[in-house]
Amino acid sequence: MAEKPLRVLLDGTPLLGRRTGIGRYTASLLEELASLSEVDTRAVAFTLRGWRRLRHVLPHGVQARGMPVSARWLRQSWLRSQFPPVELFAGPTDVVHGTNFVLPGTVRAAGVLTIHDLAFFDAPGELAESDRGLPQLVQRGAARADVICTPTAAVADAIAERFAVDRAKIMVTPLGVDPAWFTARPPTDEARARLRLPSKYLLFVGTSGPRKGLDWLNRAHSAAEGLPPLVFAGPGPFTVTERSQHLGYLSDVDLRTVVAGAAAVVLPSRDEGFGLPVLEAMASDVPVVCTDVPALREVTGGCASLVPYDDVDALAEALRTAVDDPHAVATSAARRTHAASFTWRACAQKTVEAYRTAARRP
Repeated sequence: MAEKPLRVLLDGTPLLGRRTGIGRYTASLLEELASLSEVDTRAVAFTLRGWRRLRHVLPHGVQARGMPVSARWLRQSWLRSQFPPVELFAGPTDVVHGTNFVLPGTVRAAGVLTIHDLAFFDAPGELAESDRGLPQLVQRGAARADVICTPTAAVADAIAERFAVDRAKIMVTPLGVDPAWFTARPPTDEARARLRLPSKYLLFVGTSGPRKGLDWLNRAHSAAEGLPPLVFAGPGPFTVTERSQHLGYLSDVDLRTVVAGAAAVVLPSRDEGFGLPVLEAMASDVPVVCTDVPALREVTGGCASLVPYDDVDALAEALRTAVDDPHAVATSAARRTHAASFTWRACAQKTVEAYRTAARRP
């Protein structure tokens, strides 16, 4: 007799509005889960207004549930207790998956929590006023969760150490690379004109923020003569100079085009949990320069140029090398093969393992 599908309820709030990294993770994970017979997947949005939009952005077959309560009020309440439980609005479920650092309150459901990085814990002063309670909320969720998912072993090890969590209850579920990145092509003349792209450029992809190392990148870029202009793609604000420009938020199609046309992609973050743009660049056969921090060291697998954080001369030299000799660190085949080893199907299958493990816990 076939095993009954596991009822899973995911936090789909990151799917609303413009999607950054966590939104893309949630969307890609849901797409894969929707195709697996082992799980009956639903999604819930925690927002007072606009939660009805969730039904329009979910994969076919995934039902939407709403929790029409202020997200700020919910966070404050879940800091103190498990009230209100998510089942009160979304109905009974076997597993609740907090996809965005916060584990909702539950009555009977097992809890799975994804913690993407520890930037909020290491630099709480950089959090927005509305997120000041996040470190305590995540620690409480990590203690309550039956299973914690992380994108890298580096983040898993850090959580076990800093939160005093049993490492055995943390599962690594690496993110994936969409197959479309392997067929990405540089911009046509028409696209280059529309996006106002220079003929040759270095590219940063992501959100702005103190941990992204953009001040360091600007200093290194300014100090190095002869480098192509610097282009920023992602929600701002960004500091731009005569030799840089900000494209803003791009559609998926435009983003792939802009990445494929770059002389190199640079991710100078002080800290990362995974660093998906570096793999997407590799899939597009673009050289990568990034910071030598544990998660990026793990994810890049020897196929990127790693630079000590805040070393201006080292970053400038790595950028020069990437522009002058795109295959100095890795061949095209090595880059693409490494990127191809990360799939959203594998991410979903490992996540289902986490669900089953959580559901079995007493």
